[in-house]
Amino acid sequence: MSCILNIETSTNICSVAVSQDGAVIYQQQDEKGTSQNVSLGCFVDKALSFIDSHAIPLDSVAVSCGPGSYTGLRIGVSMAKGVCYGLNIPLIGITTLEVLCVPILLHQEELPENALLCPMIDARRMEVYSGIYDRALNLVKPISADIIDENSYVDFMEKQPVYYFGNGMDKCKDKIKHPNAHFIDGVVPLASMMFPLSEKAVAKEDYKDVAYFEPFYLKEFIATKPKKLL
Repeated sequence: MSCILNIETSTNICSVAVSQDGAVIYQQQDEKGTSQNVSLGCFVDKALSFIDSHAIPLDSVAVSCGPGSYTGLRIGVSMAKGVCYGLNIPLIGITTLEVLCVPILLHQEELPENALLCPMIDARRMEVYSGIYDRALNLVKPISADIIDENSYVDFMEKQPVYYFGNGMDKCKDKIKHPNAHFIDGVVPLASMMFPLSEKAVAKEDYKDVAYFEPFYLKEFIATKPKKLL
């Protein structure tokens, strides 16, 4: 299988991981919210040195492409593009909300078969970026910017359990009181959780145009007015 450099900078956490043959073989992360521009450059340099020192051919770069922090996404995508241009290797774009789902699917053993997953990225005030996925990561509700109130996502919760997680979840706990609402703390997007998605993209040859690829945040949300779910 391919060797992939995975980059995640969609929140205040900066992380890099190298994956090969279905496993993470190198990783670094900074959860202190320091300068991502500085941290990411150092992390990528060390990851590339690790790859070179082990004589592993790097096949592609995967980057978490939003939604998320405008600055973080721009830094991550720019770095990923630079490595792809420099080494003439393909670029993979992974939706940040899917990255958040990976640890839930890997480690939540008691997750019901009919469970829906609702990863949330904090926006501002009572707004979140979210989507709703089934356990196969098929989108049940398209990714959107939502204003949270007591009626948010109620149509889904009337039919099956919905699990909420991500850094936008905390603002929802006091609003969403449905018995089918479940909240999972401590889930953050990390490069070390990207490998199942990036390897799937390699298998499908789902690559992005390095010249024109932009973060999901910039293309889909910056000019979109958040909507209130009824």
